[in-house]
Amino acid sequence: MLSALQHYVYCPRQCALIHLEQTFEENVFTLRGNRVHERVDRPEGEQLGDRRVERALPIWSERLGIIGKADCVEFLPDGTPYPVEYKAGKRKTKEADMVQLAAQALCLEEMFDRPVAKGALYYYQSRRRLEVDVTKPLRRLVEETIQNVREMLGNDRLPPPVNDARCRDCSLQDVCMPQVPANVAAWISEENDHD
Repeated sequence: MLSALQHYVYCPRQCALIHLEQTFEENVFTLRGNRVHERVDRPEGEQLGDRRVERALPIWSERLGIIGKADCVEFLPDGTPYPVEYKAGKRKTKEADMVQLAAQALCLEEMFDRPVAKGALYYYQSRRRLEVDVTKPLRRLVEETIQNVREMLGNDRLPPPVNDARCRDCSLQDVCMPQVPANVAAWISEENDHD
């Protein structure tokens, strides 16, 4: 799944909890994301000026072995696909979001047999787009991430928690318990000091 790539780049443990353990919890941030996606999650097409726009477009790449759904794909006048991924927050550059968008571009290239050099992240809160160049390094990162996700899922092992700033807003914090390994290590150290 394309979404697994975004989850993995954000946090490998989050990816495993969702895609390996089939665990998902809602919080204010996931609910906001669901609200933003209400419009783009309904499959529909329309003509906007010189662009055809398709929403909730199923996409895939047989070469990469990935499948998913693009929030929105604008087809430029020459037929070139231009993916637009919707995000709930403010406009910002996040590697995880860029990997997700670039993976969509690679799928669209294969499906429509034409290069996709750009796409956009649309941030609902700021109502602005961030245009992303689908560069060679970003393409390599997508392919590396696909391999990493496959390896993680194939090993059937939950990666250790990171317990950093990413955890604060994560909906899986109560399931993940990122603070537990650090607390256990501190407790063991404390017990060893008393012996």
